[in-house]
Amino acid sequence: MDLDLRKLRYFVAVAGTLHFGRAADELHIAQPVLSRQIRALEQDLGTSLLTRDSHGVVLTDAGRQLLTDAGPLLASAHAVRRRVTVAARGSRRITVGFRAGIAVAPAVQLFAAQHPDVLVDVQRIEWDDQAAMLLDGRIDVGYVRLPIDEAGLRVAPLYTEPRVAVLPVGHRLAGREQITEAELAGEPLVWHMDTSTQPTRRPHPNAGYLVRGVDETLEHVAAGRGISFLARSATVFYSHPDISYVPVPDLASDQVCLAVAASHTSPVVEDFFSAAQAAAEITAECGNYEMWKLGGDAVSKHD
Repeated sequence: MDLDLRKLRYFVAVAGTLHFGRAADELHIAQPVLSRQIRALEQDLGTSLLTRDSHGVVLTDAGRQLLTDAGPLLASAHAVRRRVTVAARGSRRITVGFRAGIAVAPAVQLFAAQHPDVLVDVQRIEWDDQAAMLLDGRIDVGYVRLPIDEAGLRVAPLYTEPRVAVLPVGHRLAGREQITEAELAGEPLVWHMDTSTQPTRRPHPNAGYLVRGVDETLEHVAAGRGISFLARSATVFYSHPDISYVPVPDLASDQVCLAVAASHTSPVVEDFFSAAQAAAEITAECGNYEMWKLGGDAVSKHD
């Protein structure tokens, strides 16, 4: 028995709202039709996914497991549709996503030497969409920063880089050659809502500002609303007159990885993986700063 993706989408809608009426409205179908489809899915799987009583709708253990697995599965199906549409246009291209501060050009140049007929698009991604964009096919390969939800993905470590403290220029520690984690303990921290990803275990009150990218982080810090931490590459790619970057040697390093949807098997994607890994090795030989400053020239000179 194959899993019906339409029924699965219906189930996700109900599981997301825990209300058949609201889910039916979102799906633009009648509530009785939705109820029949959910019952049919439960019959297909041979288990109850939801319990319904006077208090509302609750997921069973099986329902919670299906909801966990459904996201990557539906995203993968959506990605297949995207890739088929691109192939139907007769174009050969891949889209590479990258987080702030990661140089993609060296890998693109190495890849282009092998595949001059393949167009490589690049697209900036943020911490909260890097997995989703890989799974639903908006990007084919991603330069991601950990942590990332690896469900449905193949993730390969690429390199690590030290972190720096991001301080307003008037801060008491601004301008120092380096500082320790302990010296920053208790400072308000400008970070996104997922505090589990903070690179420090020292206590930091949340500054209360939701940020998605480096630019927003710098503006909040410059305004004196708190401090933050970034990978050292930020000091090369992002300058700000009201910001001071100070190395923090005892802070956990930032891990950069390559990621692709596990279901996305393609010789072209594999070749880009190899090119990215080769470029990272050259980076290590030349020195990270040298590579970041020279971009693709560092690769061509190395060759």
